[in-house]
Amino acid sequence: MYRLYTIGFHVNGCCSVSSSLDRAKEMGHALSVAKDELYDCCTVERKLRAMLLTTEDNLESQKKRSAFLIQLAAKTVPKPLHCLSLQLSADYYFHGYYQTKQEPYNEKLEDPSLYHYAIFSDNVLATSVVVNSTVLHANEPEKHVFHIVTDKLNFAAMKMWFLVNSPENATIQVDNIDDFKWMNSSYCSVLRQLESVRIKDYYFKANHPSTLSDGADHLKYRNPKYLSILNHLRFYLPEVHPKLDKILFLDDDIVVQKDLTPLWDVDLKGMVNGAVETCKESFHRFDKYLNFSNPIIIENFDPNACGWAFGMNIFDLKEWRKRNITAIYHHWQDLNDDRTLWKLGTLPPGLITFYNLTHPLDRKWHVLGLGYDPALNRTEIENAAVIHYNGNYKPWLDLAVSKYQSYWSKYVSSDNYYLQRCNISE
Repeated sequence: MYRLYTIGFHVNGCCSVSSSLDRAKEMGHALSVAKDELYDCCTVERKLRAMLLTTEDNLESQKKRSAFLIQLAAKTVPKPLHCLSLQLSADYYFHGYYQTKQEPYNEKLEDPSLYHYAIFSDNVLATSVVVNSTVLHANEPEKHVFHIVTDKLNFAAMKMWFLVNSPENATIQVDNIDDFKWMNSSYCSVLRQLESVRIKDYYFKANHPSTLSDGADHLKYRNPKYLSILNHLRFYLPEVHPKLDKILFLDDDIVVQKDLTPLWDVDLKGMVNGAVETCKESFHRFDKYLNFSNPIIIENFDPNACGWAFGMNIFDLKEWRKRNITAIYHHWQDLNDDRTLWKLGTLPPGLITFYNLTHPLDRKWHVLGLGYDPALNRTEIENAAVIHYNGNYKPWLDLAVSKYQSYWSKYVSSDNYYLQRCNISE
């Protein structure tokens, strides 16, 4: 703070010489002090700048730490869900259901005139919500057939859940992916890659730089879901369902809010995949997912091509077989053995595999972002046929966006014996 000094005047307007001299001396002293203060201000400025840089570094470090913890929380199985799987598995074996080697043939499982769904998941609770919400809104539940595939670890739990909680009228089939003998590393590119030393080192070496310094962009690719063959099974739908003509693929982090049967009547105009596009202006176009510095990508794809969503897709399996889509997927997956065309996951190879083979669906069929965006339009959410919790903030996690949880939790039966036993409630 600087003090202001004024030269005094007599009431008659004449200057007081002695008073003026005193004031001038005081002013000189003030200027001398001000000079020193200005020098100190430069010092303070330098200190403040240093503090600002330190704070920015700390902030960046905290962002990386936060990203790491969010990724860790997102890929960790919560204790109640772990309990649910264990309790169901224990009862499956205790009651001797494992002794039933083969269930009676159900002709509905291969009837192409019915409405067939494919759900590939290791999460019992999430899968139950997908099935429950779909059946509840179906006009004719008896015509809906759900083909659930899980892994060996969760097969007993998934099987037991739908043995005791199967929706009325709908048909449920639960398969173990290990029973698909055709799915081996000699046929499946991604299995061959996942068995490679390079990939194992990338994920499992203790001294590999998968620490906080990597940040969110790197850490997200170390999520175990990218290693799960269940995540890539969507590229083998004709092999899984050789007698079906059309199938609706659903992720396990979605909720169905309307009858989905009109999707089977959508004219895909010769395309293989029906999906909702996700590009708005420049957001979610091909250049976001693929490495356009690679000449192979540049030569074959348009960086401005519109991306689309995996999670609710109607597939024409007849057209798929005709165009040999799985071979296209294998071709590009083999080319990406060193992960230079894209990182990991299923959406980038999906965009490539179904390039110019995807028919855009009306956006009301599928609203995304409930797992990462807290600012979505509530009217759009409530009018959507399917809402998708894509992102880290899954509705069964404490991370969930609280205002979106009720759309999911309403399909969780809190009075269920197993859910109560594991303290899972709304």
